[in-house]
Order: sequence, then C-alpha cells, then structure tokens
Amino acid sequence: MSEQLPHLDLALFDVPPAATRSSEHKPRILLLYGSTRERSFSRLLVEEAARLLEHFGAQTRVFNPSGLPLPDDVPVEHPKVQELRELVQWSEGQVWCSPERHGAMSAVFKAQIDWIPLALGALRPTQGKTLAVMQVCGGSQSFNVVNQLRVLGRWMRMFTIPNQSSVPKAYLEFDDSGRMKPSPYYDRVVDVMEELVKFTLLLRDRQEFLVDRYSERKENAEQLSARVNQRSI
Repeated sequence: MSEQLPHLDLALFDVPPAATRSSEHKPRILLLYGSTRERSFSRLLVEEAARLLEHFGAQTRVFNPSGLPLPDDVPVEHPKVQELRELVQWSEGQVWCSPERHGAMSAVFKAQIDWIPLALGALRPTQGKTLAVMQVCGGSQSFNVVNQLRVLGRWMRMFTIPNQSSVPKAYLEFDDSGRMKPSPYYDRVVDVMEELVKFTLLLRDRQEFLVDRYSERKENAEQLSARVNQRSI
C-alpha cells in the first residue's frame, strides 16, 4: 500500500492512540452573550442556560462584555481582554448567544470573538472545544445568527453540536424577574444544554487526539530537523 502513496512520510503517518484518562472535575462551560443593554435578552437567555448547565452537572462562567474595547483599539494587556482570554482557556465548552441586528450577529458579540486568537504561543485556546449556539430575535424566528455562529465556530476550530436555539419575539418569552417562561422554546434550550454537556464529556479528554494532524506533525519534524542541522545557532 505504501508504494501507492509516494509523497507520504510514513514515519509521521501513524495516528497517536486516543487518550484513556477520564477527568473527574465538572465540565467547564463559558457563556458569551452579545448585548450590553440593561435588559439584554441574550444575557437573560445565557443566564437561563447557565442554570440548566449547572443542573446537568457543569460549572459555568458568564463573561460580561461591558467595557470590552473594540478589537485592536487597546493593547491585549487590557483587563477585560485578559479576563476574556483567561476564561476561554479555562473552558472545555462554550455557549454563544447573540441578538440578531440587521440580519447578523451584534458587534458586541463579534468583538468578543475577535479578541480571541487562534493561537497564544503554543496554546490554541478554542481548538477542540465544544460549542452550542443560540440567538434571540426581536421579531419572527430567524436562523441568520446561529448560522453565522457556526461559521465562526468552524474558524475557531471548535466542535459545534448539532442542536441550536433561536428564540423569536424574545421580549415575550421572559417574565419581569428575567426568567424564561415555559414554552417549546424553553424546552429547546434544555435540549441544547443537555446535548452540550454530553458532547463535552465525550470529547474533553480526547481533544489532543482529535486535532492531531499529519501536516502539523510533518511541519514540526521539518522544523526540528532544520534547527538541529544549523551550522551555527
């Protein structure tokens, strides 16, 4: 078979074995929302999701985007940027929720993702982590934002779960205390959070195995060879 693959470096082709360890701590889920309004429905939906996640056995953190500068407008040492990046690294899974504005996710939400780099030195903060996507709508139900969030999740190299939530006329779905009313939309949120916890439990100890790539093993080997063979360092 190897003679049919002359361009393949067989020494780097063997797939590493899957991890056999099993973490005992609760799944760590970060929740992001996309509005700084006092009565933000994306925040209320995220808070409802956090309650459900904790019921399913996860530990949660919710990032407040208020005070986060525009991307590249301040150095990365800004406290809000550092807070966000530390939470991203802490997480094993995430929930993204944005309102739909002019057919797209809000600028508040996109700014958060733009502050998260694909790589921080040798670390890839989001690669291999699970993701659930949700949106709130001011009018009839739409899926523009959740579709866009799925694209973002792919670019951030995350595993986006199949289920999702879109809540139409969100102003009708929450009571005066900010709790989501019973409805099929609430039941869908329950389904999404349950699914996220299950996928996170399945994948969190296998992230390194799942994202290990032949091309990167080859590149690393070539870089090592070039460094070792340098006449002077």
